[in-house]
Amino acid sequence: MKIFAKCRLGVLALAGCLALASIPATRAQEMTSKALIERAEIQDLITRYYGNFGKSKRESFADFYADDAEMILGANHYKGKEGITEAYKRAGANTSVEKAYSFNITISNPLIVVHGERATAQLIFTEYLMQKQGDPLSIRTQGREYSTFVKVKGQWRYKTRQIMNGNESPADWKE
Repeated sequence: MKIFAKCRLGVLALAGCLALASIPATRAQEMTSKALIERAEIQDLITRYYGNFGKSKRESFADFYADDAEMILGANHYKGKEGITEAYKRAGANTSVEKAYSFNITISNPLIVVHGERATAQLIFTEYLMQKQGDPLSIRTQGREYSTFVKVKGQWRYKTRQIMNGNESPADWKE
């Protein structure tokens, strides 16, 4: 009888562990074909945006944003396409990146969640710089992006884009 009770308790414990193991740590988005297409479109927008850095002929960064978008870099807030354009002009004038042989930014760990006509994304970016051909490649910086997106005339655009260092997400961040 004691052996049967111990076996039964062991089976119940195993069943409980298996049930808990099947529950994801965070709730994943349902993978419908529409959600996958929307996520791919947003990831393409993000990839084209980051691929735009370091190009001699590039698209306007403001074109990746909705008209009323906001870009947040630390304590600095840039609102609307005009503010975002001005931020990039100032950043380009104050950096050696424009004169570098090679400047590339990679993105990793993108987590994109679509909520109908709105979406969120968080990712890690790493900036690589080579001043002259043959120089060693250096990591310029690494950080995290927390962004929201909206559809504008059927196309995804940034609504907010917040760049942060460290491991903390913005205080008001909601996936």
